[in-house]
Amino acid sequence: MTKPIIFLQRAFREEFIDKIHAIAPDYQVKTEITPEEAAAVEISVGWSEKFNEPLLSTNQLKWVQSISAGIDSLPLAEFSTQNILLSNGSGIHALSISEHIIGVLLGYYRGLNQSVKNQEQQLWGQNTIHYDQLAGKNLLVVGTGHIGQQLSRSIHSLGVNVYGINTTGHPVEGFTETYSIKNLAKIVSGMDIVVGILPGTQETYHIFNSDIFEKMKQDAVFINVGRGDTVHTKELITALTEKSFAFAALDVFEEEPLPSDNPLWTLPNILITPHISGLTVDFQNKFMQIFLANLKAYVTTNALSRNQVRLDRGY
Repeated sequence: MTKPIIFLQRAFREEFIDKIHAIAPDYQVKTEITPEEAAAVEISVGWSEKFNEPLLSTNQLKWVQSISAGIDSLPLAEFSTQNILLSNGSGIHALSISEHIIGVLLGYYRGLNQSVKNQEQQLWGQNTIHYDQLAGKNLLVVGTGHIGQQLSRSIHSLGVNVYGINTTGHPVEGFTETYSIKNLAKIVSGMDIVVGILPGTQETYHIFNSDIFEKMKQDAVFINVGRGDTVHTKELITALTEKSFAFAALDVFEEEPLPSDNPLWTLPNILITPHISGLTVDFQNKFMQIFLANLKAYVTTNALSRNQVRLDRGY
């Protein structure tokens, strides 16, 4: 009888392959598969659209471990219909993204962004530098999961007051107060900084729109490191053009790469980064801590122990 396959859709170091074999000796581990072997794939680590048909047509696939935290591009309806377990990489990027956000804020408030531009022109330009103090600012984290909690821990030492938005408004450790997402439009008016860290779902699609932007403080900062489609791009462009709020920093976009003719490129009050906030040192080790823990649980109980995604919710 052919052993079931654990299909790794990206390469991992040999030390991790050995650990997979030790935990699941009754499985084959492959990084490439033939069409015939697709019928034996029971566990897929990572997902690519090109494997939708071969892997989903056999009804042998039981579990997908997403490499990223975001899973909105995966065929969730098909996973649900076939009762396929799904887990994600949530938490791996928490420290990296938190540091990115803090870097963006310090760059803006301490005039570093403008100093870089001045340096390119060999311009001293001290009187052109915008500066402010990060300490004492009210920061709203829209999405109080792993990343939001890490951001709260990291930025508290800088004297920032951190508030949170989540689905129900339930309290989360590290946040001064938390509010329900339905109250977002009411809360943003009192915040100096609004950070989007939301998954891409039907409920979060274009949640950051003109209604939100128009209610923000005129000197407020908006940062998005969640999913690109949580922001209504056209309405953001209008808000930045009309200076409804002061500054935006976007690391994710509705269309990536961001087209060269998109008006966002030409606006003076925005920082664009090419989806780099999640780049993480020692990624393989951090990812494997999640996958190997889940693999141990799966081979003994057919259940998962970490980061299981609710397919009906999309996160």
